[in-house]
Amino acid sequence: MSRFLFVVPPLVGHVNPALGIAQALARNGHEVAWTGSELSLRPLLGADATVFPTGTRLHRPQADCGLAALKSLWTRFVVPFARFTLPAVDKAVVAYEPDVVVVDQHTPTGAAVAHRHGLPWATLACSTIELARPYRGLPKVEAWMRDLLLTLWTDAGLPEADWHDQRFSPHLVLACAIRELLGDNTFPDHVKLIGPPLADRPGRDFDLGLLDLNRRRVLVSTGTLADDVADGFHARVLRALEPLADRVQAILVAPPEAVPAPPPNVLVVPSVPMLRLLPHLDAVVSHGGLGTVNEALAHGVPLVVAPIRHDQPINAARVASAGAGVRVSFARVGPDALRDAISTVLDDPSYRAAAARLRDSITAAGGATVAARHLERLARNGSDRVSAAVRQRGNG
Repeated sequence: MSRFLFVVPPLVGHVNPALGIAQALARNGHEVAWTGSELSLRPLLGADATVFPTGTRLHRPQADCGLAALKSLWTRFVVPFARFTLPAVDKAVVAYEPDVVVVDQHTPTGAAVAHRHGLPWATLACSTIELARPYRGLPKVEAWMRDLLLTLWTDAGLPEADWHDQRFSPHLVLACAIRELLGDNTFPDHVKLIGPPLADRPGRDFDLGLLDLNRRRVLVSTGTLADDVADGFHARVLRALEPLADRVQAILVAPPEAVPAPPPNVLVVPSVPMLRLLPHLDAVVSHGGLGTVNEALAHGVPLVVAPIRHDQPINAARVASAGAGVRVSFARVGPDALRDAISTVLDDPSYRAAAARLRDSITAAGGATVAARHLERLARNGSDRVSAAVRQRGNG
C-alpha cells in the first residue's frame, strides 16, 4: 500500500479527472488525500475524502482570448494561488507523509514542495495548452513563463540551480488526452496519454424523466469559468433552438435566474450529472474545455464547439479536424449559423461515426486504471529517482 497526495486547484474541470484516478488507486488498496480549498473540494469529493485545507482564495476574472488569456491565467490565478497555498501544501506533505505527490499542472507549488521534501511527483495535465505549447515559437512568451515559474521555485526556498519546470514532472506526466487531440506533438516516454479518467461523482439532482425520447437531445454547457461572457451566447443559443422545437430538446446549464424565459423546448438547470446524462444525448454544445470534450467523446457524442480562451481553441480545432464536431465563434456566431451547426452534427451521421472512433481511442488509452498503474510504479521506484542530496535538504 502507498500514500498519494493530490494537489489540485479549485476548478471542477481539474478536480474531476484527479478524482477518477484517486478512486482507481483506492480500489487498488492505496490511501489517498487531497490538499486545496476545502470549500471547493468537499462538494466534488464527498464527505469521506481526506482534505488538508489550504484556505480559499477566489480567482479574479481573466481576459478572454489569446496571449491576454494566457497572461491573466497565470498572473491572476496560478501565481497568486501558488503563493497563497505554499505554507499549507508544505504542512500537508509533512503531516501526511505521502509516497508520491500528484500535482495538477496549474498548481506548481505542489511540484516545488515535493522536490523540497525529496518526494517523487507526477504531473496531472488536465488541459492541452501546456502540452500543445502553442506559444513555443514566441521566445519572449516562453522566457516570461520561465521567469514566473523560477520565481515560484525560489519562493519555495529552492535554489535556482536546481530549478525544474514545475509543469512537467521528470518522473511521470499523466496527460488527460488522446493523440487525436494533441496533433503532431511528440513527447518523451514518461509522458503518458491516458485519456479522460472518468470518476464516480457525488450525485447531482436531475430527473431523467424530463427528457423527451421523441426528440433529439442536446446539452449546452459553457463551463464554470464563463459566467462573465456567457449571457450573450446563451441568448443566441435560445434563438437558435426555438425554431427546432419540434425535433430538438435542449438542456442548458446556467443559473435559472440568468435565463428567465426559455423556449418550451429548453430546460435550464444549474448543473447536471454529466456522466449519467451523456448516454441519453445526441450532441453537446460546449466551450471546448478538455473535460467536457473528453467526456462527450468518451460516450461517442459529437460536439458543436465555441471556444473562449486557454486550451479551448486547440481542442475545438482538433475536434473539427477529427470530424467529430463543428467549430463556431463564441463571440460572433449568430443564431442562424449556430442552428445550422447543431443541425449538422445531429443530421450528418459522419460526425457521430467520428465521435465513435475517438471513443474507441479513449477506451484504449485506459483512463484512470492505466493512470493508477503508472502511479503505483512510481511509488515503488520513485525513491530511486530522487537524489540523496535533495532528500537530505528536505529533511534539514
